[in-house]
Amino acid sequence: MQIKRIPSVPLITCDPNFSLWSPADRLTDADTCHWAEGRKRVEGHAVIDGKAYRFMGLGEEPALEQTALELTPTATRYTFEGAGVSLTAAFTTPLLLSDLDLVSRPCSYLDFSLCALDGKAHTADIRIRFDEEHCYDGEQSGEGGQRPPMYGGTHHCAFGDAAFMGKRRQGPLSQSGDRIGIDWGTLYLAVSTGEGAVCYEQGERASLLATLPLETGKKSSAGLVAAYDDTASIQYFESAMRGYWARDGKSILTAIEEAIREHHTLLMRCDVFDRDLVSRAREIAGEDYALLCALSYRQAIAAHKLIAGPEGEAVFLSKECGSNGCIGTVDVSYPSIPLFLLYNPELVKGMMRPIFRFARMPVWPFDFAPHDVGRYPHATGQVYGLKNLGAEFSQRDVFPPFYQYPAGADCYRLDMQMPVEECGNMLIMCAAVALCEGDADFSRPQMDLLEKWVAYLLEYGADPGEQLCTDDFAGHLAHNINLSAKAIMGVQAYAILLEFLERYPEAESYHRRAAEMAQDWLQRAKKENCTALTFGDRQGWSLKYNLIWDILFQSHLFPKALYESELAWYQRMTGPYGVPLDSRKAYTKSDWILWCCAMSDSREQIESLIHPIVRFAEETGDRCPFSDWFDTETAEHYQFQNRTVQGGLFMPLLRRAFEQAE
Repeated sequence: MQIKRIPSVPLITCDPNFSLWSPADRLTDADTCHWAEGRKRVEGHAVIDGKAYRFMGLGEEPALEQTALELTPTATRYTFEGAGVSLTAAFTTPLLLSDLDLVSRPCSYLDFSLCALDGKAHTADIRIRFDEEHCYDGEQSGEGGQRPPMYGGTHHCAFGDAAFMGKRRQGPLSQSGDRIGIDWGTLYLAVSTGEGAVCYEQGERASLLATLPLETGKKSSAGLVAAYDDTASIQYFESAMRGYWARDGKSILTAIEEAIREHHTLLMRCDVFDRDLVSRAREIAGEDYALLCALSYRQAIAAHKLIAGPEGEAVFLSKECGSNGCIGTVDVSYPSIPLFLLYNPELVKGMMRPIFRFARMPVWPFDFAPHDVGRYPHATGQVYGLKNLGAEFSQRDVFPPFYQYPAGADCYRLDMQMPVEECGNMLIMCAAVALCEGDADFSRPQMDLLEKWVAYLLEYGADPGEQLCTDDFAGHLAHNINLSAKAIMGVQAYAILLEFLERYPEAESYHRRAAEMAQDWLQRAKKENCTALTFGDRQGWSLKYNLIWDILFQSHLFPKALYESELAWYQRMTGPYGVPLDSRKAYTKSDWILWCCAMSDSREQIESLIHPIVRFAEETGDRCPFSDWFDTETAEHYQFQNRTVQGGLFMPLLRRAFEQAE
């Protein structure tokens, strides 16, 4: 679909480290960068009939005129014109969620096609250059702040050629943090035999160069594969793990060969997928919703790393981008799950596996669920709410291996935990997976933990004390009505699991408890036109996004009139760029707005709530990947960017899928 403008354009979106964006309206108006905005230059030139023109990145050469920009869920396509030709440059990362090997393969496609505009014959050499800075974090990553010494070369393989480049001195998994890139591993550019040439160049700066010869009317299209072998992806408790794609010992050259062999087939599969997703989004809420789905799809997936656990199971670990760099954060997974439930619930199970594992370790002393399992890329124990460290841990520092600590280590501040939040999240996620798969086999071995967590919700969830919720940027809040709604749905989720496990009397008992909590909630939360922000004073209001599970679970704990009055209020409160999160501030969260949209039966109402978010994407002055947290009056984004929570924008599609599955 053709787009007017978005804050930053996705180009390569494999994982949190191999993530390349263009922060400009035109591909020639800025250097490409990492999602965290560190410069990662890719220069693109077309030597047309012997004269060089620029189509990607900054430079002195004349730029071809960009005439179109098209965005689909899996691809970005630019069209340029000049010198009598039209040049198309397409960037595709084939993130088809039904194929875990493909999702984890660290390969992305760059494809180019040429046609004449003046009826004459033309030749063009497409030259793509990746700078050495793709291989390290920051502008310098060597001793004394100098550029590091690099290595590189070319592999001549049966499939073609693969040029490679990396730092000579590396420390895999040697740092952790938020707005940082990788500082180890090897970058590859590869072409199939007869497609073009690739090489490693070491001058003032090292780089990889690919040259693809094109000719109008004859060899008018060509492509290449960009890949990054991180050699070690995640420190998963006691083991350093590679990506899921390499779990059987597969080498990066084999992965590149597969990518080249499947190139055209995958592009066709991506095209079919894109058309289907965009069509279904349009059916629900028109072009605006189709754009939001296209804009968020790759971002939501690539903010994770997919690895294989000790028994080969999928472990899908998010990075809390633009926040604090935590890995596997439960309340980041929770808002993202609509996308993954829609296309592959195995990935939602992959989000929960590390949480269940850490919750059983002696160092975790609480009778509620953890918040995270470390700081990316170290899944070695929760780092949120730490105490007794003896020193501040800054960006790039690696935290101690908390998973090894004994019981009684007293690592965590109770006041900085999210007890109701994370218990409710884990229970709801388990029930959602069970409903998608038709059984509770995944949850069966975890029922002892889930029983403990639902007990916590029964004791404290009806009227939560002063504690944090997933919207922790808003601070502690006592008597949080929306958080209480999550607790109610967490209890109902446990009832669903019990029913799947054929423990029917217990299931009915928990359903009754959830119904009783809901009735009490209604009496204490209702105001004249909406529900309040907090119990007691009944002041203010907030988005009650957690209520969507009552509709998806078909538990009928809350009356339809409640949803109608809430949604009418949200429409009334909508600002130029969206409805605020609550009455305290003008900022909002796009994922939660779409969860509320999914509660509506009116297409017109859904469109009215979605359109301001699209306006934000088109008008914000901030040139960062699609932020979920922004001001509804000024379109200024607040810190968060490139986050997987934008998978929550797929909630209206998930509701439609649940209804069609009935």
